[in-house]
Amino acid sequence: MKIAIGCDHGGIALKSVVVTVIEELGHTVVDQGCFAKDSVDYPDYAAKVCEQVEAGNCERGILLCGTGIGMSMAANRRPGIRAALVQEEFSARMSREHNDANVLCLGARVLGPGLAEDLVRVWLTATFAGGRHQLRIAKFSD
Repeated sequence: MKIAIGCDHGGIALKSVVVTVIEELGHTVVDQGCFAKDSVDYPDYAAKVCEQVEAGNCERGILLCGTGIGMSMAANRRPGIRAALVQEEFSARMSREHNDANVLCLGARVLGPGLAEDLVRVWLTATFAGGRHQLRIAKFSD
């Protein structure tokens, strides 16, 4: 699976940890930046990742910023994107199984690297249950 990843300056250190997990699981990383610690605007990187998912170039996306909140807000404004901000494993799994989240948002200043690794593993291995959940998602999806 191809996974687009993007971050702002607040998420850049955690991005390398997340990239390693994605590659360990056998997926391909499509890195949309940022690539330096200089201050940047998170909506720009949310847009780049979401464009990859919307176009079908990548099956899923992962966004990182200081809290994950800004990335989540920016991503969820886009049609076809179901971004989930998660901080523990149950929500990571449910965001896939019940909500078919196609973008994962993480806060680098909120999570340690070990927890972030676990969340990415859970999110990338969980599968959408469909059924009644698909009916519910259809009510708010394009």
